[in-house]
Amino acid sequence: MDADAALELVKHGTTLLLLDVPQYTLIGVDTQMFSVGPSFKGIKMIPPGPHFVYYSSSSRDGKEFSPIIGFFVDTCPSEVIVRRWDQQEERLVKVSEEEEERYCQAVKSLEFDRQLGPYNLSQNGDWKQLSNYISKSIIVRFEPIGGEISVACEPGMVNNIPKMVMEKTLDDQLEISKFSTSVNKNVNSRRCYYTSIPRFIKQKGLQGQELTSLNLDKTQLLETLLIKDYGGSEDVLLGELQFAFIAFLMGQSLEAFLQWKSLVSLLFGCTKAPFHTRTRLFTKFIRVIYYQLKYGLQKDSRDTSGAVSGASALLDDSWLSADSFLYRLCKDFFSLMHDASSVDGHLLSWGFSCWNLKLLKTVFLGVSAIFVMLASHSFFVIYSGRILAGWY
Repeated sequence: MDADAALELVKHGTTLLLLDVPQYTLIGVDTQMFSVGPSFKGIKMIPPGPHFVYYSSSSRDGKEFSPIIGFFVDTCPSEVIVRRWDQQEERLVKVSEEEEERYCQAVKSLEFDRQLGPYNLSQNGDWKQLSNYISKSIIVRFEPIGGEISVACEPGMVNNIPKMVMEKTLDDQLEISKFSTSVNKNVNSRRCYYTSIPRFIKQKGLQGQELTSLNLDKTQLLETLLIKDYGGSEDVLLGELQFAFIAFLMGQSLEAFLQWKSLVSLLFGCTKAPFHTRTRLFTKFIRVIYYQLKYGLQKDSRDTSGAVSGASALLDDSWLSADSFLYRLCKDFFSLMHDASSVDGHLLSWGFSCWNLKLLKTVFLGVSAIFVMLASHSFFVIYSGRILAGWY
């Protein structure tokens, strides 16, 4: 990139100015992690839009890390966000309005330019795929008071989490971390405002087989929640799904994981909605899940520091085990697709994109699928010995 182009990105991008952050502290923005060096003052060239900022304080030798604290922001072009490290509380805090104005002017005058690390724009595509339903209104709706998300505010949830293989792995990883006492204050006011998703449907006048059938297909529950809690907006539900996934994977929030699990279980628990009443929603949902699993399960060279590897390890081989909720839900959903007489082409194509991920190859080990494209926006798939028709 030439100097003029870089200067334009510096001027029009968002700058995250971080003052007095101790060396070895880990600072993350979206899918990127920075290890603080002696001259580090923040990150520049951040594209406008929603972002997740998270960090973990370190011991003096940089070998032990505290639980991650994270917060969402929705930034504007040329915006400067200023935070100062509070040594006593071991967290980033806002500065006074007077200081903020002074530092903003200094940033715009390029006084800190050499001490700011550049946002890697080549990774922005991955972030957009993980956050395309997150907006300022989504952030305001679900973030906790003060905006900070941390597993240290969720002590009761660590003890109560179910001990399936995947959940036990998550529990163990979160328990290993060192807790900062300052974050534990007023924990009840620091929880996210997630939508309450009932595990079971109870309806007056129904019992026995009728009640069982109602709980086997979550379509009615989905419709009720969409109207009552999401104002009829499918995109708000998907925004919450992405919000929770990011807070879980990058912020290591156990509460976020449980909410993400509840939403995924709700949607994968529908049998009628994907093929009849909410095909568009499920096409978008499968696309969201595809990018979440694709990013979360990949192992590559970007995970170099201990804390970064720890965040990535929250999605590991335990997600592929036979007792994993995700394994069972995906298997059941693909069985529904297999049994359906016809499936919307967009839903089918994204479904088989998911199938090609490691997770779903494990679910359907030994099963092959062949796509045959036809004219007039139609195709068929040879899948497990059956021919499935589709359109797009």
